[in-house]
Amino acid sequence: MELERLADELTVCKVPSVESIDLTAGFYFIGKTDEEISLVCRTADTPASTTARDDGWRGFRIRGVLDFSLIGILSRLAGILADNGIGIFAVSTYNTDYILVKSDDFDRALDVLTQQGYTVV
Repeated sequence: MELERLADELTVCKVPSVESIDLTAGFYFIGKTDEEISLVCRTADTPASTTARDDGWRGFRIRGVLDFSLIGILSRLAGILADNGIGIFAVSTYNTDYILVKSDDFDRALDVLTQQGYTVV
């Protein structure tokens, strides 16, 4: 399985409203519930009006389109990283999964996954 590293530093934050989000930005995830609006975006695109913010994330995605019948892909990756003391923040799209780790753990995370047979591009 191939993992594709993302080039940008990322931020995980909470925003007071979706109006504060630049929807023309090239990369972002929005999660809205009855309790909060969460945003993952490039650090350079982080809105000024966050109510909570955590900078210093890097990420990678599983390459290709994952069929919904596939089971355990994200849990295997998360388990390998957890076994090596690396925490994750995961988000999913219709096509694939994205895994974010703190910037200080990024190179080590990719090394560990490479040692387990994953290809990183």
